[in-house]
Amino acid sequence: MDDLDRAIIGHLRRDARTPFTEIAERVGTSEGTVRNRVERLTESGVIERFTVSTHTGNVQAMIEASVEVDVDTAEVCARFAEWEEVDFVWQVSGEEDVVVVVDAADTERVNELITRARSMPEVKRTKTRLILDERLG
Repeated sequence: MDDLDRAIIGHLRRDARTPFTEIAERVGTSEGTVRNRVERLTESGVIERFTVSTHTGNVQAMIEASVEVDVDTAEVCARFAEWEEVDFVWQVSGEEDVVVVVDAADTERVNELITRARSMPEVKRTKTRLILDERLG
């Protein structure tokens, strides 16, 4: 991956619907080059998916979970990812092992998700942070 790939990805991160012609103009190359690079980045797995970011008016939160030492964290992440309200699941380093970003209808539903996370036998403890504002990078 080179600087041109990174520039293309940067534009797609902000808005995955940006026309390739517009990206090409911004990065100083042709539409065909952008199209070919996006295809190559997708096929190689660098670009995993194109997604939609919404502003639903719901309550967004990060549920941070610490799991037992002998637990397959990837498997726990996969189970979290199945929850309807989940936008992202990250395996992280630090005090917590997993961060689950949720978009729930209200704080009552966030609390239900916290309770659900705490009921998982692998989860030792949780910490929750409400997301107050979000800006694209």
